[in-house]
Formats: sequence, C-alpha cells, structure tokens
Amino acid sequence: MAMNKALPLGPVMLDVAGAVLTDDDRRRLLHPLTGGVILFARNFESCAQLAELTAEIHGLRNERLIIAVDHEGGRVQRFREGFTRIPPMRKLGAIWDRDRDAAVSLARSAGFVLAAELLAKGVDLSFTPVLDVDHGNSGVIGDRAFHSDPEAIADLATGLMQGLNAGGMSAVGKHFPGHGHVRADSHHEIPVDDRTLDAIRAEDLKPFARLAAAGMGGVMPAHVIYPAVDAAPAGFSGIWLRQILRGELGFDGVIFSDDLSMEGASVAGGVVERAQAALGAGCDMVLVCNAPESADRLLDGLRYEMPAAASLRLNRIRAHAAKVDAAQLCGDAGYAEACAAVGRIDGMAA
Repeated sequence: MAMNKALPLGPVMLDVAGAVLTDDDRRRLLHPLTGGVILFARNFESCAQLAELTAEIHGLRNERLIIAVDHEGGRVQRFREGFTRIPPMRKLGAIWDRDRDAAVSLARSAGFVLAAELLAKGVDLSFTPVLDVDHGNSGVIGDRAFHSDPEAIADLATGLMQGLNAGGMSAVGKHFPGHGHVRADSHHEIPVDDRTLDAIRAEDLKPFARLAAAGMGGVMPAHVIYPAVDAAPAGFSGIWLRQILRGELGFDGVIFSDDLSMEGASVAGGVVERAQAALGAGCDMVLVCNAPESADRLLDGLRYEMPAAASLRLNRIRAHAAKVDAAQLCGDAGYAEACAAVGRIDGMAA
C-alpha cells in the first residue's frame, strides 16, 4: 500500500481497531477525506507500543494526520500505565472553594503534565477541558466538570489551558454550549435542554467565552437540542456554531463534532447526512468512532471540499504540537515539579 501520499487534511476523524494498524485502518487513513485519528484505551498496551503506533500514523501522509484522545483525567483517561494519573477535575473545584490561586496553579500543572506526556508519545491533542457547568443533573458529566460556578470553571480551565499550551498542546473545550443541565446521556439518548438563550448565556456560555477570548484552540459542541434557540442539536446548528460561537464569542479555532455514532446525533439521519449537517453548520472536522462500517459509508458517500479557512485552522492546531523526547522529559525539573503538584491534588481536595 502506497505511503506518504501528498494529501491535505480532510474533514473526517476516525478511530483504528487495535494496538497496531490493520490494512483496513491504513486504507481509511489514506482516504482524502480523512484528517485525523482518535485513540481509545484499546489502542494502548504500553508507552513503547503507543509511540510506535502514532509514528506509523504520522508517517502515512506527508501532511501528517492529527492524532487525538479523550484524556481528561479521572474516569476519562484512556492511557494509564506509564502516564501520570490525573484526578477528576472536580477535585480542582473543591480546592478552588478554599484557595483559588492554589487551585489554578494545580490546574496549570495538570495541563502541563497531560500535554507533555501525550506529546512525548506522539499524540497531538486531548479533547479537554470539560467546560460544562455541573447543575447536578448529568451523570455522564458528573465529576468531569470542574464546578457548578461558571467563574470557577473559567478560572480553572484557563489554568489548565495555560498548562497545556506550556506543554506544547492546544486546548479543546467541550461540550458547547453546555451539557451539564440535562439528565439524558447523549451517547444513548437525544437530550433536550428547554432553557432560554438568556439563561444559558448567564451561566453555561461564560466559560466558553472566557477561553475563546484567551485563545482556545478547539471546541466540541454537544449533541443536545436547545429548542428555544434551534430545533437541531448544537453540533448541527448554524445558529449555535456560526452565529453564537464564532460571531458573538469571536472563536476562531477548530470546531470538532462530537462522535456522529452517538444516539444524540441520530436526529440528523444516516452517517453521511450527519456529517453533511455538521459540516454545513460550521464544524471543521467530524468524528466517527467505534463504527467501522459507518466510517466506510461516510468515506464512500461524502462529497465535500475543505474550505480554506478550515484547513488553516486544522494546520494551526496541529502545528501547536511540539513533541518532547520521553527521556528528555524524565530529566526535566519543571516536569518533575508539575508531577509532584498533580500528586498533591487528591489530598488537598479532601
């Protein structure tokens, strides 16, 4: 199979089957519509294996594919052995209640460790931080949220973003404009948030606004319907993405769809229709995960030409990644200090 194809990044991010690439994986990753890969726990056996996998993925094409992962900390940390355990973000919120400066400093350390360790293994992006406000309703968000106070979330997420940036990685905030008010899990249901736009602006939009102003690299919208604003879920809504996120909040980074295989995306039709709706609404890149047959249908059926602005945004977020040699990282005093700080989070939050 021919490698190093001179292809620009496409608008589709796919997953791969296991710890090594199969011929089917390579075929999909060499498709002109593909622009990225998202990794899961099944793709990780060891740090050495992960580095080999990412090196092969990056070596497939001259414009190397973006490699991403959900590596937030707490229960959403795909790689564990050989990586620093990042506590749930809620722990930082508990510290913020007592000492705001200390909590933000710890968030900065967590972001730095997270980014440096992933980049050392060839992973370009983590889909973090979670900017959802914890309204006490959402089990799928739960302790992934920093806090119930939008100001606390914005403070802590800004600190985390600063740490990510210092480690060479962009931040990708999710789930715009906020998944924390609905009880339904968009992986399995179609959540509906009946609040007014003013109510959402007063709370849930505040962290997104703060981070957009601070230069956040990416945003992932929620598969949630806000009928007071639009009948379509946010990730398929030009009102939410173009008018509010880009227009009102001035966000100029990459918009990644949430996984189009989720039940919350089903209102848009089949996988091709879902991708067309998301891209048409303003997403730059769409994700299809854990559904190889759907991925094939999408690659076969989607007709799409990347807008120049979307290509620029994708290249910008990828260019932020600056891989650090793993051995060099182990000898870095700043990294060791940040790891020690992360190790104190649980005790300080108790």
